[in-house]
Amino acid sequence: MKNICWTGLFITLITVLSSCESLDQKATRIHNHAFTVDTHVDTPYQLLEKDFDIAVAHPYVNGGSCVDFPRMKEGGLDGIFFAAFTLQRERTPENILAARAKADELIDSVYSVCQKNKNIAEVALSVEDGYRLEKEGKRAIYIGMENGFPLGNEISEVERYFEKGVRYITLCHTSNNDICDSSTDKNGAEFNGLSAFGEQVVPKMNDLGIIIDVSHISDSSFFDVLKLSKTPVIASHSCARAVCDNPRNLSDKMLKALAKNGGVIQMCILDDYVKAPDTTTIGYKKEMELRVRHKNSGKRSIEEENKIWNEWRQIQIDYPKDKPTVADAVNHIDHIVNLIGIDYVGIGTDFDGGGGLKDCADVSQMMNITKELLRRNYSEEEIAKIWGGNFMRVFKEVEEYAGNNKMALN
Repeated sequence: MKNICWTGLFITLITVLSSCESLDQKATRIHNHAFTVDTHVDTPYQLLEKDFDIAVAHPYVNGGSCVDFPRMKEGGLDGIFFAAFTLQRERTPENILAARAKADELIDSVYSVCQKNKNIAEVALSVEDGYRLEKEGKRAIYIGMENGFPLGNEISEVERYFEKGVRYITLCHTSNNDICDSSTDKNGAEFNGLSAFGEQVVPKMNDLGIIIDVSHISDSSFFDVLKLSKTPVIASHSCARAVCDNPRNLSDKMLKALAKNGGVIQMCILDDYVKAPDTTTIGYKKEMELRVRHKNSGKRSIEEENKIWNEWRQIQIDYPKDKPTVADAVNHIDHIVNLIGIDYVGIGTDFDGGGGLKDCADVSQMMNITKELLRRNYSEEEIAKIWGGNFMRVFKEVEEYAGNNKMALN
C-alpha cells in the first residue's frame, strides 16, 4: 500500500514540475534527450581551407561557416552527415577522374579533422556508432556523397566508397549524370529516369548497405528508384512541393510513395526550398550568373575551387537575403505529417551549402526548431522521431538488409 502511495506521489510531482517548465526548459530537456542528427551539410569544403579550425567556435557572420564542433555541442546536435559534394561537369573521363579525386580529398579531410580531435568527434560508420558516441559525449560524423558523378560508369566505385565510409549517395545533383536524370537539368530528361548503369547502382547500394538519397533527382528517377530498391530510401535535404513549388521538393504523390517505401524526407532549410525566392534581387541574379559560369568547367585546382566558394560567400555578404523563418520551415513538417504521418520526416539543413534561416542561421541554433515544434503541440516522442528516430530507423533497415545479404552469400 505504501509503495502505491509513493508511486502516486512521484507521478504527481513529475506532472507538477513538468507543468512548471518554460518553453525553453522543455525544449532543452526534450532536445537533449533525443538522438539528434542533421543528414546534410557541405562543411567538408570548409575543412580544405587552411585557416578554418573546426574545433574552434566561430561566431556566425553572413556568408560564413555554419558548422563546427563547439557549435554542434551548443546546438545539441549529436550526429551529422558531412557531404563530399562534387559539381556536375561534362561527362568526360578526365572530368570523372577529377571529381573522384575531389570526393576522395573531401572524405580524407573528414577523417583528418576527426583524428586531430578524437576526444570530441569521431567518424561514424553505423547506427550503433552514433548511439555509442552520443553516450560518450562525442559528435558522430557520418559521411555522405552528394552527386554520384565520381562513380562514372564503374560499379566497383560504389564499393570503394562504401569502404571509405560513405553511408549514403545522392544519386545526382543539378544536372543529369550517368546514373539518372536530375530534377533541374536545363536540357530536361535524358533517360526518363534511371540509366542502365543507374539500374545497377541501386541494387549494389542495397547489397552493400549504402542509403539511397533521392534529393535532386527527377520525379521519374525517383519512381524508378522506388521500384528497384529493396530498402527504404531518404531525401537527405528536401521539402514539400505543395508548400513551396520547387522541382527540388517532393510532390504529394512522391511523399505518399516514399511513405509506402518506408523512407524518410529530411526537411531542408535552404531558403529557396522553404519559400519561393525573389528572383528580382541582385543577389539572386549574381548567384545564377555564378552557377552558369562554373557549371561545366573542367578540372580545377584547390585554389580555384576555393575561389568559387569564396565568390559565392561574398555574394551572401554583399547581397544578404531576407530569409524565411523556422516557422516557415516547420510548415513543411506540418504538411508532411498531415499527409503521410509522423514516421517519415526528419531534418537535413544543407548548412554550409546555402542552408540557413533568419532564426536558425547556424548549427548552434538548432534548438529553435524544437521550440517551434513544441509551440505546435508536437509530443516529445514525435519530436524525437523528427530529430533522428525516423532516419535511424531507415539506416538500421538498410544495414540489416545488407547484413542478411552478406550472410546469404556466405
